[in-house]
Amino acid sequence: MKRAKISVIGAGNVGATTAHWCAAAELGDIVLLDIPEAGTMPQGKALDLFEASPVIGFDATIKGTSDYGDTERSDVVVVTAGIPRKPGMSRDDLLATNARIVGSVASTIRETSPEAVVIVVSNPLDAMAQRVYQTTGFPRERVLGQAGVLDTARFRAFIAMELDVSVNDVAAMLLGGHGDTMVPLLSCASVGGVPVTQLIEPKRLAEIVQRTRDGGAEIVSLLKTGSAYYAPAAATAQMVEAIVRDQRRFLPCAVYCDKEYGVGGYFVGVPIILGGGGVRRIVELTLDDEERAAFQKSVGAVKELVSAMSALTGKV
Repeated sequence: MKRAKISVIGAGNVGATTAHWCAAAELGDIVLLDIPEAGTMPQGKALDLFEASPVIGFDATIKGTSDYGDTERSDVVVVTAGIPRKPGMSRDDLLATNARIVGSVASTIRETSPEAVVIVVSNPLDAMAQRVYQTTGFPRERVLGQAGVLDTARFRAFIAMELDVSVNDVAAMLLGGHGDTMVPLLSCASVGGVPVTQLIEPKRLAEIVQRTRDGGAEIVSLLKTGSAYYAPAAATAQMVEAIVRDQRRFLPCAVYCDKEYGVGGYFVGVPIILGGGGVRRIVELTLDDEERAAFQKSVGAVKELVSAMSALTGKV
């Protein structure tokens, strides 16, 4: 049976850790790529990771490179390229620089791996997914952003911490853009099947929701010189696994929504079925009035971000 080929563009903390998770889970053979200016750094990280395989017991080839030719005919391409957030910097501050970087990466993916499913991790996430979609011209099923899986994980983790229970018993769902306007759905949050609203009083639950929205910024402020990478990489690897193993996972991801939820042609976080070939379908939930209003606010923020990006790049 042919093993999947997974290329990770950007060998920084998120990219290298994504390669680590994917290799350890034996999801396929991995190419870890960075720009020529990085020197032999991706080769060093790839070799170091491969040398862990006899210890951990995984079977995968791992190649570090700065040559996009090594990524040809990838089944999945993960885009982590771009500058990371620094203390005091919002995701939106990254827009101009990362739009240029991600646009260049997307152009090359279009030529080297025209049948790939592309998972975008670069920030600001929703706008960068839109950028990849515009540039590659791929079907919308094959371009998606990693946001909701990470945000939901953070929400679940904070609920588990609050109640001192296993994270495995916590279920949650989020909608909207990846940022301050994301919408954790309290109606879909539960612990062991019990609605979380019965277990945590409203004021404290609102604080947990806000901590979820600020989850990335909290990590940035603690690290001082970088941004989160363990959890983002783990979330990305879960998406890669769903695709290469055709698991048909029910996950929140940033995908292109047109008539769905009345979005009108933008990437925004919604529940999907994720499997072989990418997005199998978008799942439309019935939202209450408060959730619907919050979601529309989040969509509005995404539209403003994309509009600003379009002004910078000339894309529509």
